[in-house]
Amino acid sequence: MFTPRLALASLSGEADAEWARQGAEWAGAAFLGGVCLDEPTRAAAREIVAHRDRTEFLPEDPIAFVDGQLAALESVDVRPGINVRSTRTEPVRAVAEVAAEHGAIVEINAHCRQAELCAAGVGESLLREPDRLEPLVEAASAAGADVSVKVRAELADVDLVSVAERIEAAGADALHVDAMDSEPFVADLAEATDLFLIANNGVRDRESVREYLDYGADAVSVGRPSDDPEVLTRVADAVEEWETHVEVPR
Repeated sequence: MFTPRLALASLSGEADAEWARQGAEWAGAAFLGGVCLDEPTRAAAREIVAHRDRTEFLPEDPIAFVDGQLAALESVDVRPGINVRSTRTEPVRAVAEVAAEHGAIVEINAHCRQAELCAAGVGESLLREPDRLEPLVEAASAAGADVSVKVRAELADVDLVSVAERIEAAGADALHVDAMDSEPFVADLAEATDLFLIANNGVRDRESVREYLDYGADAVSVGRPSDDPEVLTRVADAVEEWETHVEVPR
């Protein structure tokens, strides 16, 4: 899906084309966003901006914004992805068509835990109701884009292995999992599906990289320190070392 096996994870209101350009020296992929595509999610994002110390992407035309951001990366040696939130399939299909034109990955956000977004019906609420998640994956896949789903582990009322199996059947290509201090769980996901597995949470150094890759992840991602060259250098070197000394099974 991308090489090197290091991705930059989306940061709401911060992960734009310039951010991806700056990290491209180390990464094989960069997930821009998240971008809210429909009115329920955009209303939730406005509430977050108004009442919390957080930023969100709130362009007037989200699809045109995504198109412009992906176009800005056409000459950059990194595979872009776009992390999106939507309660409806139509906007997901539209953004996936744009992503497919740019060779980008669409990432369905089933990860955010902000109360406003969950109340709107996106983020981690989708993990509790996979019947609503599957049509979003199907819509993106049908538009011709590679599809990732960003998820969160350690939700006591969610069978994440079952969710992973269902989204794979719905057409997903990748699973981007925030392990939430449950690193061994990556092995369960790797065994259960053939999804390209991107492991996230605490990826900072050689030890964290090797742990995830040895558990069966196909790649790792860096979140908050994605603008820190020292962290990215350490992680990129560790990925290269692992690839050099381990026979990659898939």
